Amino acid sequence: MKAFNQILLSGVATVAMTAFAAPALAQTAAAEADDSNTNEIIVTAQKREQSLQDVPISMEVVSGAKLAEFNTSDIKAVMNYTPNVFVQSTAGNDVIYIRGFGSPPANFAFDQSVSLYVDGIYAGRSRQAQAPFFDLERVEVLRGPQGALFGKNTAAGAVSVVSAGPTSQAEGAFTALYNFDHKGFDVSGYVSGPLSSTLSARLAYKIVKQDGYIRNLATNHDDPETKSQLARLTVKWEPSNDFDYTLKAEYGNRDIVGGITVSSPLTSGQDPQDTRYLERSALGREGNRNESVMISGVGNLALGDFTLTSVTGYSWFKSKITNGFDQTIPNSGGAHTVNSVYNAFPERFDQFSQEIRILSPVGETFEFIVGAYYDKSDYTLEQYQGFNIPNLFLSIPGATPTDPRIPIFDGPYLARIDSIFRQKAESWSVFGQGTLNISDAFRAIGSLRYSHTKKDGSFRTTLASASNGLNGQPFPLRPITNADGSISEGNVDPSVTLQYDIAPRIMVYGTWGRGSKSGGFVSNTLGTVDSTFTFEPERSENFEAGIKSTLLDGKLVANVSVYKTKFKDLQVSVYQPATSSYLTGNAAAATSKGVEGSLSIFPVPNFDISASAAYSDIKYDDYPGAACLASQPVTCTPATNNLAGFPVAYSSKWTGSVTAHARFDMSDAMKLDITGVAAGRSKYFNSDNQSPIFGVQGGYVKLDLRVQLADQDDRWHLALVGKNLTNQKTIGSAFNLPAPITPVPRAILYLEPTRNISVEAGFKF
Repeated sequence: MKAFNQILLSGVATVAMTAFAAPALAQTAAAEADDSNTNEIIVTAQKREQSLQDVPISMEVVSGAKLAEFNTSDIKAVMNYTPNVFVQSTAGNDVIYIRGFGSPPANFAFDQSVSLYVDGIYAGRSRQAQAPFFDLERVEVLRGPQGALFGKNTAAGAVSVVSAGPTSQAEGAFTALYNFDHKGFDVSGYVSGPLSSTLSARLAYKIVKQDGYIRNLATNHDDPETKSQLARLTVKWEPSNDFDYTLKAEYGNRDIVGGITVSSPLTSGQDPQDTRYLERSALGREGNRNESVMISGVGNLALGDFTLTSVTGYSWFKSKITNGFDQTIPNSGGAHTVNSVYNAFPERFDQFSQEIRILSPVGETFEFIVGAYYDKSDYTLEQYQGFNIPNLFLSIPGATPTDPRIPIFDGPYLARIDSIFRQKAESWSVFGQGTLNISDAFRAIGSLRYSHTKKDGSFRTTLASASNGLNGQPFPLRPITNADGSISEGNVDPSVTLQYDIAPRIMVYGTWGRGSKSGGFVSNTLGTVDSTFTFEPERSENFEAGIKSTLLDGKLVANVSVYKTKFKDLQVSVYQPATSSYLTGNAAAATSKGVEGSLSIFPVPNFDISASAAYSDIKYDDYPGAACLASQPVTCTPATNNLAGFPVAYSSKWTGSVTAHARFDMSDAMKLDITGVAAGRSKYFNSDNQSPIFGVQGGYVKLDLRVQLADQDDRWHLALVGKNLTNQKTIGSAFNLPAPITPVPRAILYLEPTRNISVEAGFKF
């Protein structure tokens, strides 16, 4: 671990020294510098096409080709290339954290602090984005608040996914992969090209059928098995030079059979096994069934030198997650415990959005973007929870043994609690950004967005059934708790940036900005009532300074930034084992500060190295009423607890990665490409209660390798792909499943994918 910290520290130091030495290097290379740069990356982070090196934002860009090399299926793969970004794996929601800030997965109705955009369409819920992660052009990761131009709930950052579009020439590709460890295949491809002089199209698809990486001893099955079908049709119409319209329609059908949890003792550190024991629960098979549709339409109309852009979006999904939680607790006889906890979360969601913006021409003294945005959504979440415990009332906060809502009798019994949450939300905003080109080298950028959000929510909980475990005596349906709420709020998010070119291809910037995320409702916590149903919006403030440099005619690219981000009223949802419930609300304040750097070197043709690293220090400034941590005294109570000075869970101090690529010409007809990726992070708490025993993931480095043989024109290829080659067993999340909810208290660990080796073949035409 110490060695890993030293590697990351040296990486950041190297980037920083290179960047700050850039002016001297630039003077040496000034005579040779020109405007060409074969390694230039074009992004649309500021709603215009720009070089990444001209954008005054700490951001990383991962190309679709790079993601495809390692068979990307979701947002988690982006972590390998973007330090200070973490995706938490759970059985409910996968949550993105940037600089330590994100929205916990426990409360399903949370809008995310890190917003995901797919071809310009806001996707605030992870199951909206099942289909987009294939056939991509690039993924842009923007760190820090992006309230002005992205706007919708970007308090901690934004991830923009851009899919590949139609091509001007007819082409296509087919790729088939077989995974030896997951015992299954992954087939994908596309066809693209013009249909007429004004119309072009692209059809892409992906079909996956693979087993999992955890052996379920109860079912003799490898969990989680994945079966998915994904398709995207893109049509672009260009009737003239003044107008174009692109329509994209995506469909995703993903079925996950089995879970990713394994049991572990509460008295030892995390040493996850790759076996589990879980039979079919009373709510059906464990897993996740998800069906989604996303449609976007983007039109551009030239009005003289100005451009009017319309972005229309529709998103829909239905999903059902069923959890059983691993039962494996070996004893002296080798038996297993009886499963006592299970839950299911059916969801339904639909959203319509519309954005209009106008862009001024570039190259003027004053450039601007102004626009307006509107969206409307409906969300329904059901929850079924089952227990096999002697005292059901313990699972309902505030209840007592004599509570008339709860049937109490001698002997064990089975019970099921059902709840339903409904939310209708509507938001609109107006925004603008102006750039004053004070000189050829100095620019001042100001932006402002006003957003208004209205939400109405309701929560109903019922004791759906209860029966005596001895004689099966049924008990009638009984209401437990109800809640209703309404939110109407407005937020203003400004930012100011100064940008200066200190030399050709060397830019420094400083920025201040604010972000916000709307308030909301507690969607799936038993015992919720009107007084605990609503939580407040969270707000962020960011100070950042950086330098971006492209040197030696594009052969060296070095960037570094420093930042300080402060959140107020941070929205949290923390598990409380004593009542097997979640404490959801607003923490008072937290601050993250650190440094981020990246370095890309292209020393000789056909060889390049890219490295990135970050150091982050994040702590609560003030958090009264917080759930007690495992390290605090047993006398601690939330009523008197304050976590000021404590670290925030799911955040490492050090993160980093190195990617190296080399090409070898085997002959005039064939070439060999080798790509290696090493990505890692230092230790972090991965449990809500920050247990120093079962809730710490140790530091690690994961290694991926791709070896590919292809012809010189890339018309065909054959590749061997290895992921997590050293078989690091890492845990995305952990929690304590206590008695009497379960007969034997234990830690539940969400195991991330272990080592897997694949062979891939493909061709292009």
